[in-house]
Amino acid sequence: MPFSQSVSRWCFGNFSIEELCERSVSLGLHGIDLLHPEELPALRPFGLTCPVTAAPEHESGLGCIERAFNRREHHDTLFEIYSHLIPAAAEAGIPHVITFSGNRDGLSDQEGLDNCASGLERLLPLAEEHQVILVMELLNSKVDHPDYQCDHTAWGVSLCQKLGHPCFKLLYDIYHMQVMEGDVIATIDKHIEHFAHFHTAGVPGRHELGDSQELNYPAIARALARTGYSGFVGHEFVPTAEDPFASLAEAVARFSG
Repeated sequence: MPFSQSVSRWCFGNFSIEELCERSVSLGLHGIDLLHPEELPALRPFGLTCPVTAAPEHESGLGCIERAFNRREHHDTLFEIYSHLIPAAAEAGIPHVITFSGNRDGLSDQEGLDNCASGLERLLPLAEEHQVILVMELLNSKVDHPDYQCDHTAWGVSLCQKLGHPCFKLLYDIYHMQVMEGDVIATIDKHIEHFAHFHTAGVPGRHELGDSQELNYPAIARALARTGYSGFVGHEFVPTAEDPFASLAEAVARFSG
């Protein structure tokens, strides 16, 4: 496959970062997702990278899933947060910096989109200067993140088109978008230019990628390969097996062709 595979740190939070790195290397993974820039030194002895940052942690609570760019009153603080995070990510070698829309809380989709665009466009020159891509994650609002605004591919793609800048793309979470809208392979084919990173998990439940869940991940992997995508697919499932690394090995196999 032309793309690489990684695993999300939080899903294996019971293990030290060093053990997760060691086991990831043994499984043929090339990265650990959702780390803060200051955590990157732990990866270097293992030759691993971090494809995308974790959400920022700020005393204001802004920049999290629920409270982010769709509120104009958040923009000045978010600008301050990301003005530090973007250069730190670049220095650490992290190519993608995660962003979120925030919850609707009564906002129309159009107003939320316009507000997100207004806040994000202030950061695009800095992202371009440091050669990083801001990515907004598509999440489901049906099960895991009630009222989250960036919950459909069409909304996220409209934001990409409104901004019209190569330093803003989407993190397409296959699990979340299967819950919301399905049609995964056709969506990947149609909108691959707007997707900078992918996450996986089984539906329903957000667990292993095995045969007991509804997504055909080997077919999705082949479809993604056909697009020529050369970035990362990050496994972000919550393991339930007695040996969680056996579950991770199975996930890697399903994306290895």
